[in-house]
Amino acid sequence: MPTPLKPILIAGPTASGKSALALALAERLGGVVINADSMQVYADLRILTARPSAADEARAPHALYGFVPASEAYSAGRFVADCAAAIASANAKGLRPIIVGGSGLYFKALSEGLSPVPTVPDAVRQKWRVLAKEHGAYAMWTVLMDSDPEMALRLAPNDSQRIVRALEVHEATGQSLAAFQRVPGAPVIDLEACFKFALLPGRSSLYARADARFDQMIGAGAPILGSRAIREPVTTMSASGSSAAASPATLSCAVTALGASADTSRATDRAVSDDLGSECF
Repeated sequence: MPTPLKPILIAGPTASGKSALALALAERLGGVVINADSMQVYADLRILTARPSAADEARAPHALYGFVPASEAYSAGRFVADCAAAIASANAKGLRPIIVGGSGLYFKALSEGLSPVPTVPDAVRQKWRVLAKEHGAYAMWTVLMDSDPEMALRLAPNDSQRIVRALEVHEATGQSLAAFQRVPGAPVIDLEACFKFALLPGRSSLYARADARFDQMIGAGAPILGSRAIREPVTTMSASGSSAAASPATLSCAVTALGASADTSRATDRAVSDDLGSECF
């Protein structure tokens, strides 16, 4: 088996040029571009997530792009397993892993590991999603405070997704999610053994890039109605690190972060802070 090559990690906000850099490095160094963006895993969303084109994918190997059906939830835990397999495959072929994305949680999960939480039955997950939709986040938070006060005190009362996750884990296992989180996970990569790039263009440059991307999306066929992008026909998805699935409305917000209007500066502002947090590496 070839000696594993030092991985390259590329992070940055939306429209910062991550994919172009990853592709250029893959061509020059003999690498495989491995996706670490929580939305680009979905098969149905090539245009609205600015996924690499078929022409780009023909120039160098790509992994973990567009392989999840829209009907499936995708979690950070599944990403860690999939990315570990993609890295192992690259190593076996003598290719350099080039991991690129804007999901800070995914990089954190790779470098620190995830606490082992048992799988929650679909019926339990669905039950709490329906209750949250009917009664709202605060009502669910009060339920969590009664059953699992330790976890409730860690969460904001309006953080519906994480509250639902805590409730479903408590019902399925009889234990607090906090108890599982205290068990350290196994990291997949060592940050000290990687080349790390964080692309952080100035805001004015980033705004211009985002506006140009919006125009490209329209040119590529992204449907627009007035000032809002039409929802793509999906049912239930999750783009977050938790395994609680998101509603079509949540997906609509996610996939139209840039395409909500021709003036994308506010969305780009959020991308600078939300994609990576204050620090990624």
